[in-house]
This record gives sequence, structure tokens and C-alpha cells, in this order.
Amino acid sequence: VKLYIDIQCKNWYKINITNLEHAFTNAQITFTYFHNLQCANVKSKRGGRKEDIMKTNSTSVSKRTQKNAKAGIAGTLLYVRQHWQLYLFFLLPALALTIIFKYLPMGGILIAFQDYNPISGILNSEWVGLKNFTRFMSSPDFMRYLINTLKLSVYGLLWGFPIPIILALLLNRIQSKGIKKKIQLVLYLPNFVSVIVLCGIVRIFLSVTGPVNLLLGTDINFMTMPEAFRSIYIVSGIWQGAGWASIMYTASLSNASQELKEAAVIDGANIFQQIKAVEWPAIKDMVVIQFILQAGNIMSIGFEKAYALQTDLNMTTSEIIATYVYKKGLIDGDYSFSTAVGLFNTVINVILLIAVNKIVAKMNDGQGL
Repeated sequence: VKLYIDIQCKNWYKINITNLEHAFTNAQITFTYFHNLQCANVKSKRGGRKEDIMKTNSTSVSKRTQKNAKAGIAGTLLYVRQHWQLYLFFLLPALALTIIFKYLPMGGILIAFQDYNPISGILNSEWVGLKNFTRFMSSPDFMRYLINTLKLSVYGLLWGFPIPIILALLLNRIQSKGIKKKIQLVLYLPNFVSVIVLCGIVRIFLSVTGPVNLLLGTDINFMTMPEAFRSIYIVSGIWQGAGWASIMYTASLSNASQELKEAAVIDGANIFQQIKAVEWPAIKDMVVIQFILQAGNIMSIGFEKAYALQTDLNMTTSEIIATYVYKKGLIDGDYSFSTAVGLFNTVINVILLIAVNKIVAKMNDGQGL
């Protein structure tokens, strides 16, 4: 125990001596700067060149500041090296979980290029190359699955992306904090409803004896209509996620200048002019980032909701790549083929993300992800 206390005291002494040295160095730099500045003023009165002296002083100060920054980094590295056990204790679990559950499973991509046999394993299964990819792209249903996936994603982006922005702008107009919190609570609640529960609610509401048919006085089974599937899927998604997605825009609007808003009101600007001049610049960067991320995930539609809303009569529009992968992989047991389809989907997502990022960067003065 005594030896441990002595070591800690020495470490504390070294760290504090280093901090004091940095403080004295900063004080010396400040004193030298103002001393040279005063001398420059005196010499300028005597006919000297103040600009040259100021340039020399600024150069010397910047060099000393860089040295001080390097010394600070060296002190930080010394502290980390002396207390590496503490950093290892806290970082090791996170690193281990990330490697085990994120990086190691990437080895399963090899299944897409094999005729995978669970008994033989990944290393001993027969290598077939791009056979699974050509099999998927040459199938007669390939274009139907791809078009259904793209339509659901693109329509969902076009319909659903502006709604959270509009909600945030409307919430920002509410002056009463109590009313605003209650409205936010109502808007955020659907996000905590499970997807399966949501699909059950949708099925009940749109059934032949459901509230929608009772209200309209009809007996239509909307869940069996292929042309109604996309609207049901997208509208229910907007109802569930729009309120929660507006949180980021609401937080960004808190950075909008109230002085500019008050000045715009005094100048006679209407609501749309206030939004354009004051509020939109505050959320512009967030809108760009969210648009790039959502556009890059066009092909990433989870199979849960589409599969839960799927019926035998709406399969022509409800069968997407995600549900096809689920059926081929887990139901039919064709692991290699389903992995190849999933990898194809991921590659398309990466290409779209890079392309959309470059397009938005060119349209937004070089600002993208």
C-alpha cells in the first residue's frame, strides 16, 4: 500500500509540475507579446515600422503556441501511458462487443460465393463464385422485387421526409410551453409502439368490419388490394415515425436567432419569410445530413412490417427483396442464395449513399457528409 501511495504521489507531482510549466509558458508568451507590442508602439512613434514588428511578434507567438500545444499533447499521452490499466478496463468491453458482433460476422459474406452446407461449414463448402448472384438477377421475379423495393422506399422518402420538418416548424410557433409539451408527447408516443402491434392495429382498422368501413359505409377489405398496400405502408410509417424524427429539427431550431426573428417581425415579414430568413438556415445542415442518410438507405427496408402486412392477394406489390431474403434463407434454408441477395442489396445501398452524397455536395456548395 505504501509503495502504491508513493507511486501515485510521484505521478501527481509530475502531472502538476507539467501543468505549472505550461501555465508559466503561456504567461511568458503573453508577457512577451504585450512587451513587444509596447516596444513597437514606441518605435513607430520614433519612425520605426510597426507592421514589421507586429508580424515578427505574431510569428514568434504562433511558434511558441505550437510548441505549447505539442507539450500539452505529450503530457496527455504521458498520462494515458501511466494509467493504461484504467483505459483498458473501460474500453475493452466495448471493443470486444464491437469486434465480436460487428466485424467477425462479416466473414459470413463468404457464404454468398459458396454452395453452403451447414455440416461442412464455411471453410469446407464448395466454392461456386458468382453463381448465386446470376441466379437471382436472371430470375423472372428479380425486376418485380427490385421495383417494389424502390417504389416503397422512394415514395416513403418523398412523402415522409418533409413531414418531420413541417412538424418542427409548427411546434416552434407554439408560444405556450405547456401546450407544446403536450403536443410533443402525443406526437412521440407512436414511435414506442411495436411494429407488429402497429400492423395489427392497421389490419383491424382496415378490415371489412373495421372502423374505416363503418365510417365510409362500405365493406372493402383494403388489405387484399395490391394497389392500396403502398399507401397503407407509407401512411402508417409516417404516423409512427414523423413525430420522433422531428426532434432533431426542433433541437436545431433552438439555435435560431431570436433577435433576427424579432427584427423580421418588426420589418413586416410574414411567416414564410421568417422561415426562409431565420429558421431555415438553422436547420439546413441537419436537413441535408438526414436526406443523404435516408436516400442512401433506399434499399434498406426492414422485412418485419412488409411481411406483417402481406397477404396472398397483395403479393404483387408487397413482396420486396427483404421479405424474399427472409423466405429463402430462414424458411427454405437456401442460405447461400439469401446471403447473395442480401449482399447485392447492401452493395446497391453503398453506391446510392456515395452518389447522393456527391450530388448533394455539389448542390450545397460542397457541403455533404
